[in-house]
Amino acid sequence: MPQEHVEIQNEALQRRRYRLLMLGMLAFLIAAVLFSFWVGYYPLTPLQVVQAFLSRLGWRGDVLPQAVTIFWNIRLPRILSAVLIGASLSVAGAAYQGIFRNPLVSPDILGVSSGASLGAAFAILCGASNGTVQLAAFLGGVAAVSASCLISRRSAHSQTLSMILVGSMMMALCNAGVTMIKYIADPNDVLQQITFWLMGSLTKTDMDALRWSAVPMAIGLAVILLLRWRVNLLTLDEEEARSLGINVRRDRLVFIAASTLLSAAAVCLGGLIGWVGLMIPHMARALTGADYSRLIPASAMMGAAYLLLMDDLARSILAMELPIGVVTAVMGAPFFVWLIIKRREA
Repeated sequence: MPQEHVEIQNEALQRRRYRLLMLGMLAFLIAAVLFSFWVGYYPLTPLQVVQAFLSRLGWRGDVLPQAVTIFWNIRLPRILSAVLIGASLSVAGAAYQGIFRNPLVSPDILGVSSGASLGAAFAILCGASNGTVQLAAFLGGVAAVSASCLISRRSAHSQTLSMILVGSMMMALCNAGVTMIKYIADPNDVLQQITFWLMGSLTKTDMDALRWSAVPMAIGLAVILLLRWRVNLLTLDEEEARSLGINVRRDRLVFIAASTLLSAAAVCLGGLIGWVGLMIPHMARALTGADYSRLIPASAMMGAAYLLLMDDLARSILAMELPIGVVTAVMGAPFFVWLIIKRREA
C-alpha cells in the first residue's frame, strides 16, 4: 500500500476519533451542568430544571416558586459563569503555551491577574459597587498586559523573553500595590471584602455581571477559535515562521490581545481562580496531541467541565462554602509538581 494512502487513512482515523472525543466531552459537560443544578442546599431535579426554564417561556405547569427563583437567580448564573470562566482560562492558557513555546506558561504570565487584583482592590477600597469593581478589575488586567507589551518592545533582547521578564515585573509591582491597599484598608470591613475577592468565588455572580463579562469572552473565544491553526506556526522558531510568510509579531499580538480579553473578563467575574489555564491544556494535549486546531476546542470543553465540577465541590464538601480559588489551588499544585518532575525525567 502506498505511503501516501496510509497517511490519508491515518488522518481520517484521527479526525473520526477527534469527533467522537468532542461528542463525548459535550455529553459529559451537559451531564455536569444537570448535576450542578442538583448540588446545593436546595437540590433541583432535572424535571424541576426543565419546568423552571419553561416557566419563563409561558409554561403554566405545576412548578414550585422556590425552584424557579433558585434556577434563574442563583444556579443558572453560577453554572454559566463557571462554564465560561473555565473555557476562557483554558483557551487562554493553551494559546499562551503555544505562542511562548513553553508548557509551563499560564494565562497570568503577563500580569493580567495581578493587574485585575489591583484594580478590584482599589475599587473596593473606594467603596465602589459590584459592577464598578468588576469594571475596575477588567481595566486593571488589560492595562497590566498592555504595559508589559509596550515595555517589552523597547527591549534589545528577544521579544518573547522580554515579555516574560516584564510580565514578572508587572506581577510583582501590582502585587505590591494590592499589599499596600490591604495594609491601609479597614480590617473590619474593606480588608475582608478584598481578601474574599482575591480567593476567588462565584457566590455573588448574577445575570447582569455575566452578561457584561460574556461580551469580551465571546470576542476572545471567537478570535482564538477561528485562528487557532496559526498557533501551530507560532510554535516554530521565529526565523522559520518568517520564512513561511508569517508575521510573527502581528499574530502574537492578536493572540495576546484575545487571551487578555478572556483572562481579564474571567478574573473580573470570578476573582482569582488559578491553575485552570495551566492544567487543562496539558490534560487536553494528552488526548488530542499537540495540534492546536484540535487542542484549543478540547481545552475549552475540558476547562468548562472541570471548573463546573470544582465549583460543585467547593459548595458541597463542607457545611460552609469554600472559595473556588482555594479548591483549584489544592488540585493544581500537585499537578504542577508532577509536571515538573515528568519534564525533568524526560
